[in-house]
Amino acid sequence: MSNFYEEKAAVVGHPVYSLEFAQALDKEDELAEFRSQFIFPEAPESSGRKEVIYLCGNSLGLQPKKLSENIQGQLTKWATQGVEGHFEQPTPWLTIDDIVVNSSATLVGALPSEVVIMQTLTANLHFMMSAFYKPSADRFKIITEKKAFPSDTHAVVSQILYHGYDPKTALIEVAPREGEDTLREEDILETIRTHGSETALVMFSGVQYYTGQFFNLAKITEVGHDLGCLVGFDLAHAVGNVPLKLHEWDVDFACWCSYKYLNCGPGCIGGCFVHERHGKVTSDESGNLVFRNRLSGWWGHRVEDRFLMAPEFIPSVGAYGFRLSNPSVLLITCVRTSLDLFDAAGMDRLRAKSLLLTGYLENLLKSELPDRVKILTPADPNQRGCQLSLCFDIDIDEASKRVAAAGVMCDIRRPNVMRIAPTPLYNSFADVFEFVQLLKKNV
Repeated sequence: MSNFYEEKAAVVGHPVYSLEFAQALDKEDELAEFRSQFIFPEAPESSGRKEVIYLCGNSLGLQPKKLSENIQGQLTKWATQGVEGHFEQPTPWLTIDDIVVNSSATLVGALPSEVVIMQTLTANLHFMMSAFYKPSADRFKIITEKKAFPSDTHAVVSQILYHGYDPKTALIEVAPREGEDTLREEDILETIRTHGSETALVMFSGVQYYTGQFFNLAKITEVGHDLGCLVGFDLAHAVGNVPLKLHEWDVDFACWCSYKYLNCGPGCIGGCFVHERHGKVTSDESGNLVFRNRLSGWWGHRVEDRFLMAPEFIPSVGAYGFRLSNPSVLLITCVRTSLDLFDAAGMDRLRAKSLLLTGYLENLLKSELPDRVKILTPADPNQRGCQLSLCFDIDIDEASKRVAAAGVMCDIRRPNVMRIAPTPLYNSFADVFEFVQLLKKNV
């Protein structure tokens, strides 16, 4: 990747480590126009900047400018139509989640029938595990990464306990080797092979929240299935960040949130993928319904007779059969507003820019601060998304305080990591260059 920047520098006539070079890349950026579609927080007065350099999309994405208008439209509809808003155009509330399914399916590489937008991330993990973690005396283990996002670990441990098993024997965590920061793929696969015959579920992050490592989801799924395990993923840091092909990779289920790279707002509604084979609804020879058991709710009942209010649950075919309650109209509006931008930008173009943007950040850090910053995230671009996780030789709280005062908004994760995520929808190459210069000056 570094050769690209050197060759480009020769073409544009500016050295790689200059603002002019970054600005030249921004002029050629076909996605640059999307930056103007977002609201940037104001920078502290002491920084001398008008807006912050926002590098925190891995934690909370920026607000789209169109959102306020779209939310107000739904509030006005509620005020003027009342309960009839469920049936009246535009976007009848009764089927409002339909308007986000196709775009969501495109982002995660799924059939529209395999996607449902509902609930929030940890709740969805529980709902999915209720359907996919079916431990038995022979198969009761769950394999995951060590130091996963704590909520994932809490959910997994509580599911193990709920089913009457001991996490000390049922939870298998894959850890980095001594002296290393990220997981080796061969160690993940070997762990699955070692414990696979006793494992009910393999569940990893798509992108590891702390290190930014992008796991090989296709290979994990393949090896898990070869040994009879079901395989699911938490895609909180992957959706809208890295290319996903969940249907093609034969993943059983996945869950994600929408407030990070998807820019839908704090605590916004989540999403689930359920492979089409698990969403079938058939009948046996006696006429009894046959479907994958799950925690059920009325919004998952088939649409054609849902409002007959019958006591028997007849699920919709596909992921819609896993719904529980009608979704928030306002939250679906947030998702639709964001997905309009993703539809226009296209994930292929976003990924192409992301590789260059994060590669430029890596290049600058290695050349400008070689002895003061350690990068935990894999150097292989295919094993990461936007985020680079940085360690410093000074206290992480002090480092954060200094860059914040200089007008940079990013986040830290203890014990000693600053996560920097240049996001291709709204970050520029100039953002990256200026951040590294501020880091060099203040850290």
